[in-house]
Amino acid sequence: MTTPLFLLRCVQLGLSIADLELLSIGLINDMYTESGNDDCKYATLATQEDFDKF
Repeated sequence: MTTPLFLLRCVQLGLSIADLELLSIGLINDMYTESGNDDCKYATLATQEDFDKF
């Protein structure tokens, strides 16, 4: 990943320069990836019972 691409992702997430002091590159990449899943509709959602069985 290039520096411009990283900064673009930060802007897309609404992060400020001050925020970058508190976050790691990996965390920002994870946040960007998860933001892409925000509109995803899942056919089945796990319940507490499913987590207990796991």
